[in-house]
Amino acid sequence: MRTIAFLSLIASAAFAADPDGAALYKQHCAICHENSGATRAPAPAALRLMSPENVVKALESGVMKDQGAALSAGDKENVAEFLTGKMIGAQQAATVGMCSDVNAFSPTGKNWNGWGADLANTRFQPAETAGLTADQVSKLKLKWVFAFPNTFLANGSPTVVGGRIFVASANRKIYSLDAKSGCQYWAFEAEAGVRTAITVAQVDHRQVAMFGDQRATAYSVDASTGELIWKIKVDDHPRSKIVGAPAYLNGKLYVPITAGEETSPINPKYECCTGRGALAALDAATGKTIWKSFTVTETPHPTGETKSGTRTWGPSGASIWSAPTIDTERKIIYVATGDNFSEPATKTSDAVIAYSMETGKMLWATQFTENDAYNSACHLASRENCPPTDGPDFDLGASPILVKLANGKRVLLVSQKSGVAHGLDADSGKVMWEHRVGRGGTLGGIQWGSASDGKNMYVANSDISWTKGEKEFSRDARGNLERRTVDPKTGGGLFAIDAATGKRVWAAAPAVCGEQPMCSPAQSAAVTAIPGVIFSGGVDGHMRAYSSRDGKVIWDFDTAREFETVNGLKASGGAIDGPGPTVAGGMVYVPSGYGIWGGKAGNVLLAFGE
Repeated sequence: MRTIAFLSLIASAAFAADPDGAALYKQHCAICHENSGATRAPAPAALRLMSPENVVKALESGVMKDQGAALSAGDKENVAEFLTGKMIGAQQAATVGMCSDVNAFSPTGKNWNGWGADLANTRFQPAETAGLTADQVSKLKLKWVFAFPNTFLANGSPTVVGGRIFVASANRKIYSLDAKSGCQYWAFEAEAGVRTAITVAQVDHRQVAMFGDQRATAYSVDASTGELIWKIKVDDHPRSKIVGAPAYLNGKLYVPITAGEETSPINPKYECCTGRGALAALDAATGKTIWKSFTVTETPHPTGETKSGTRTWGPSGASIWSAPTIDTERKIIYVATGDNFSEPATKTSDAVIAYSMETGKMLWATQFTENDAYNSACHLASRENCPPTDGPDFDLGASPILVKLANGKRVLLVSQKSGVAHGLDADSGKVMWEHRVGRGGTLGGIQWGSASDGKNMYVANSDISWTKGEKEFSRDARGNLERRTVDPKTGGGLFAIDAATGKRVWAAAPAVCGEQPMCSPAQSAAVTAIPGVIFSGGVDGHMRAYSSRDGKVIWDFDTAREFETVNGLKASGGAIDGPGPTVAGGMVYVPSGYGIWGGKAGNVLLAFGE
């Protein structure tokens, strides 16, 4: 009865959609999209922000290609129209906002390039390039808003180079915008959705923009025009993807690879698991692979069968979810890995791994949580494909931060979903200190990244939780559909930790949601720092600036509302998750909207200045 009620509620919004779409959705899609707390699938309400054309593309060649293989072309259209409440062919595109200035792109100016602003992934912008002081931050005002059409996410981290913004969208588009006005220079359409930050570099006397998509394809396009230069499939596993931003140095592009099998074992017939995380070095001029190193060195092999007779495989997993960190002094690349998806568990999951920049040889690995084998089947009543260890799912989803202390000691600052921040000796991998900021969990602890000014590590805590309510849906212990929403009283907090000792300097209290709907105080998004100021976004939709001296809030903007946009589309902000803000040239750029995990959907990029 609950399933019927839910489907009828969604169907009432899906005007003119073929009624067969509801049955197809229930048969092929509901197990993931109605269990969004256990999977990475967006809730049905979030999918209504998409166009039916983009849903069809996802089923044909995007992240849902495998699920769409069982559907005919007509079935895919029916499901798409049912889920979005829109008819094929009725999509509205932006008609205004194109830049009149068509001069060639130049990389000069105050820039923030790639995910972490520098190769060390500090997410710290010095005063000269930030163009902002703490006093100015308190006076920031909204200057313009850009809408990402037909998506429920704003999960691409903006790159600012040469007065232009390069930003990815879940709708497959990469946009080049003017940093001051938000007008659009060009858009490039990838084969699948893109969430990586864009890395801009000069390659063979040409400025190029490089990124990866959700089908593990890496791209290089002309930064001036968006013209494709090359694209290359970096990993052949059907569920591999690129989530972390690629890093560039001296003609090589270092690409992190995510083994995307975490949710696939929800299907009891799925043979779990054979995907492995990896780091690949590509020739930036051609895309040719120079070397590739897997985080799990042993090739997966059959390990047994489930109770129903499905074959099992292992070892697997240890995905790289974040941008690699480059040590130019020692010619080392550091990556952070996630858990294993199946047993046997390995010593390289939930770890920081050091690789030789020249050869890809693994130099050392420091593991923080042993025997962490987990996948989304562990949330289902049958637990058919769940490894016996069942987690605890304590991935390292954030890039290690490389800093040099005042005494010359080189330290890696490491964030983990366990709720613990770690300090490592960058040369040996030895743990120097540990500091707990949250209880941790599947969506808990430190999610997408911290920041450092070289003295302190600035850490935001997620610990997002749920309670029964009327906004989101999940499965109970018996597999029945139940309603729930994010817990407005659990999670959040921002912390300053001494980078040398691991001692707490200060702690800022979590936000208070009050009666705000779909609100969580969790702070899951990456943190950004400039001298005197720490920026941290919340699942409640607020972007806040904190004093780095004592953690007091000095500026606060609620992004979870509707906006008029420079590209002529009505759009809304929502939960802030994934990327943190980008700061360059006196401006702060904030992606807003994250219609996953019970957060409020949205699809905007906000630009702030004095």
